[in-house]
Amino acid sequence: MISFSGKQFPKEIILTAVRWYVAYPLSYRHIEELMAERNIKVDHSTLNRWVIEYAPKLETEFRKSQKQSVNTSWRMDETYLKVKGEDVYLYRAVDKLGKTIDFKLTKKRDKKAALSFFTKAIGQHGLPEKVTMDKSGSNKSAIDYVTSFLVLLSVMMNKPTQILVHQIKYLNNIVESDHRFVKKLTKPMLGFKAFHSAEATISGIELHHMLKKRQNKLSTNSPVYEQFYALAG
Repeated sequence: MISFSGKQFPKEIILTAVRWYVAYPLSYRHIEELMAERNIKVDHSTLNRWVIEYAPKLETEFRKSQKQSVNTSWRMDETYLKVKGEDVYLYRAVDKLGKTIDFKLTKKRDKKAALSFFTKAIGQHGLPEKVTMDKSGSNKSAIDYVTSFLVLLSVMMNKPTQILVHQIKYLNNIVESDHRFVKKLTKPMLGFKAFHSAEATISGIELHHMLKKRQNKLSTNSPVYEQFYALAG
């Protein structure tokens, strides 16, 4: 259960504000105005602190026990966002059905960043059977690094273990189209002021997107907003 103790505002108001920000193309100023219409006076800087604090916690709760398993055929790609006017990179993967596998925001676009993404995704979902990506050399180097360990493991266990890798751009249309949802929501934000703020916001956006894609195994067809609020306990 996520704690809201010591907060000036009730849990319900905090969760509503956080969900609005990660679910719709709104700025903090917009949400401040929407709250004012409901006779709730909350500063946009306070809204920012709520998102930074609670969006990652909600995503962690979802990841721990409620996220559905995914298909073993992955589509992996990266897109970019702006932090202090500089490019940062959002690595993402969906399965062949369009379900979100994982995501990771990094400051650089290189083998190390791609490997950190694969490590996170495999740690959550296990090894894929197939990964489709574009012609990126760093992404290919990262998955080759993972595969090299699998080759060693297969020799030790005397059991074939490998990941099929396809570098075919047109097969990656699913994940490239899925990027648009994130970009649509981050565009009104006009760039982030700090990397940790971007990380937290992306956690919330990706969480809400997964809930909309019915990736909550405990949802029982309840509305997305109810699923989001229920994560807080």
